[in-house]
Amino acid sequence: MGMEIERKFTIKHLPDNVESYGFHIIEQAYLTTEPVIRVRREDDRYYMTYKGVGGDNTSLAHEEYNLALTEESYRTLSSKADGNVIRKKRILIPYMDHTIELDIFDEPFKGLIIAEVEFATEDKANDFTPPEWFAEDVTDRKEYRNSYLSRKKF
Repeated sequence: MGMEIERKFTIKHLPDNVESYGFHIIEQAYLTTEPVIRVRREDDRYYMTYKGVGGDNTSLAHEEYNLALTEESYRTLSSKADGNVIRKKRILIPYMDHTIELDIFDEPFKGLIIAEVEFATEDKANDFTPPEWFAEDVTDRKEYRNSYLSRKKF
């Protein structure tokens, strides 16, 4: 638990050798989006997350608390999802002293790819130089937040 500091980017293209990196298969369901309370299956681990608002109400930094769940608890809670269940493959790509989390979404968001990078401090986040295959910084754009996608109507 503690403060999460992250930036999000769209990408121009997939990086070279993307298939050579480790990955997780993630499924997450939102019970509420204000505040954000979600349940997640990441491979064979299950947990509930509460995300608070950052001290300055920006998307860059916010409180985050995780609680481990059993598979049964996850299934019960995810069945109560408010909106879309999000499924994605998260590829873990080392970059300088960071790990890029490249999320490749499944239906109903197939085609959406978002890169996230977490930081120890806001200064490090602000000083970050992204790789050439990153496109736009969408950290402050709500339409790229998973909680927003969970509420999207089709």
